Amino acid sequence: MRVDLHLHTTASDGAWTPQAVVQGAVDGRLDVIAITDHDTMAGYEPAAAAAEKLPIQIIRGIEVSSTHEGQDVHILGYFVDPESPVLIAHCERAGNRRVERMQEMVAKLVEGGLEVTYDDVLKAAGPDHVSIGRPHLARALVELGHVSTVSSAFNSLIGDNHAAFVPTHLASPVEAVGVIIEAGGVPIWAHPPGWLVDELLPGLVGAGLGGLEVYRPSHRKHDVVRYETICRTGGLLMSGGSDWHTPFAGASLGDFHVEASEIEPLLSEGGF
Repeated sequence: MRVDLHLHTTASDGAWTPQAVVQGAVDGRLDVIAITDHDTMAGYEPAAAAAEKLPIQIIRGIEVSSTHEGQDVHILGYFVDPESPVLIAHCERAGNRRVERMQEMVAKLVEGGLEVTYDDVLKAAGPDHVSIGRPHLARALVELGHVSTVSSAFNSLIGDNHAAFVPTHLASPVEAVGVIIEAGGVPIWAHPPGWLVDELLPGLVGAGLGGLEVYRPSHRKHDVVRYETICRTGGLLMSGGSDWHTPFAGASLGDFHVEASEIEPLLSEGGF
């Protein structure tokens, strides 16, 4: 089976609706996907409904935002209960904080001499968004002519460590793991930065972290080998996904996938 456990929709900062993501996944010959929007479950039900008559299975997921010393740390939650009170409370809190954060980033850009407004970001996000994010701001900057591509917006203006970057400051990584566990899910560290793993991993494992996102398009071979070793020696689960937001440079949904056999223990946690 071909699997991708890290996909975003217009409910957060993806370019396609949940229904379009499901159809794109089918067209890309994927068999199992996870909808993992940022700090919202709003994309799951529409995706699940769209998948009912299609040859694909959908895993309930979410990507929970947290911050460690100014660095964003994202924890994927698989098989979570959308009706969990703690998860609902987190999503409501995150929605408010993400609006504040975006307004702060827009203000920093204006202070730096760029003409952009929060309304420009909302226009770029479209009517289906629930969770506002940096890709929306990047698209607005492209539409306003300040940069040529979304990537250049991140690389020059709003990426981590750039002048206009503002951390989410929503929760600590340990708290993010706790939200997922209380919601009945399996917490997996998304795109773990190599330089931060040794520092944070023991505490996160102590808090209940289930595993690492080992397989992803941007991981180099030595990254994959390192994370595989960490998981195997530490009894952690391995996951993988494209972190798909939008088609770019000719890449299509399904071009990257993991085989179910590579992450079978994780899939088994959800009965797959």
